[in-house]
Amino acid sequence: MIDKRSKIFLAGHNGMVGSSVLKLLKKKRYKNIFVTKKNKLNLLDQKKVFAFLKKLKPKQVIIAAARAGGIFANSQYKAKFIYENLQIQSNLIHGSYLAGVKNLIFLGSSCIYPRNIKKKINEEDLLSSNLEITNDSYAIAKIAGLMMCRDYSKNFKLNFKALMPTNLYGPGDNYDVNNSHFYPALLKKIYLAKIKKKKIITLWGSGSPKRELMYVDDLADAIIYFMNKKFKDNYLNIGTGVDHTIKWYAKFISKKLNYSVKFKFDRKMPNGTKRKILNVTKAKKLGWIYKTSLDKGFEPTFKDFLLKKKNFT
Repeated sequence: MIDKRSKIFLAGHNGMVGSSVLKLLKKKRYKNIFVTKKNKLNLLDQKKVFAFLKKLKPKQVIIAAARAGGIFANSQYKAKFIYENLQIQSNLIHGSYLAGVKNLIFLGSSCIYPRNIKKKINEEDLLSSNLEITNDSYAIAKIAGLMMCRDYSKNFKLNFKALMPTNLYGPGDNYDVNNSHFYPALLKKIYLAKIKKKKIITLWGSGSPKRELMYVDDLADAIIYFMNKKFKDNYLNIGTGVDHTIKWYAKFISKKLNYSVKFKFDRKMPNGTKRKILNVTKAKKLGWIYKTSLDKGFEPTFKDFLLKKKNFT
């Protein structure tokens, strides 16, 4: 049982998800939260990670650390994505086992699922068909982390589990057009178009692929909620169960920014998966459901975006 005095190690506390988890843990008055900076502990260094965990002996480990990005970054830096993610998660999962940790949450990704599933994606759809080629290296690394949690739990009687979140947005996101996910990239492009008074914006692909989107604080809420839960096969979808086309999101953002603009779609650029929406029935049956609508999540996201304007080019 993880209580408010349990020692919790959060890996990746500076990222979008990690910072949200840290904020919520503090808000809920968890007393013993441990984090570490990259210059103090390189998560790629197996020896140092093992020694750190053995000395700390946390009761709960949360793995929010990962190398992540959008279509461009995933397709251009495949070697870095597969190596760093495999290394980081393996060091933390195996190191936790060696340190006697009984409870661990690993954050996967909805990209672990096959690319051409037209219905809502069930947990059982894992490895049922081919992966999306643009991010297959990242997906394979995440699948390996999920399998490690499943197998370590079975072999060593542990509560190591994986949560598979849908696409996320919110404060702390990366707004680089080339390396970010679709939503922050759209926000930046449309905002800059408004500032420069451009009337046409070119977007990647056809605009027809559909994506589910969830506010990052809802994932943080799910992580804390499921710390003390157990479920079959040790992995679970986390999302909203609602999706829209990329074109719809572009129009939504332009409306929120009160700026009328036309969208031109560059069909030579990749679309990615045609549709990606999770079936979150199991999470709902276990008592968890998302709370934040797109409208409600836009304001804090845009406020965070504006704080980073000085980095825009």
